Amino acid sequence: MPAPPSDRKILQAIYDRYYAAFASFSQEGPSRSSKIYVPVDLNALCNHFGVDVDIIFGRLYYYLNHKFGYTQSDGSKVYLFTPKAGADPNCVNMPLLASVLAGMREEHRKDLWALWIAIASLALSIASFVVSVSLKQ
Repeated sequence: MPAPPSDRKILQAIYDRYYAAFASFSQEGPSRSSKIYVPVDLNALCNHFGVDVDIIFGRLYYYLNHKFGYTQSDGSKVYLFTPKAGADPNCVNMPLLASVLAGMREEHRKDLWALWIAIASLALSIASFVVSVSLKQ
């Protein structure tokens, strides 16, 4: 049974696969209903991660959308993921996704720095313990 992918990995995969489609949007003969909302192929993502489609859909719709979507001052809602945007199914708000992903990357880097500092501190402690024990003998 495969482990579910992390939020950061899901958003990174979407960003990597669909940024070019987002950036190449043209008002003349648009390929989708909106520039901001980009349709994603959930089946392709599920195949990439080796999980059922409802795992990815659930993470995007039930969890990440509620965590990062928001309501504007005029009462309109801004979704990270919506099952339908105009005529397009399963769409992500690419600028919001990029912002959320940037924050997740920054947190990940901070966590890695803390981990490496802790590992270095542990190694230094072990080395000093070994040196102090060997000097007493």
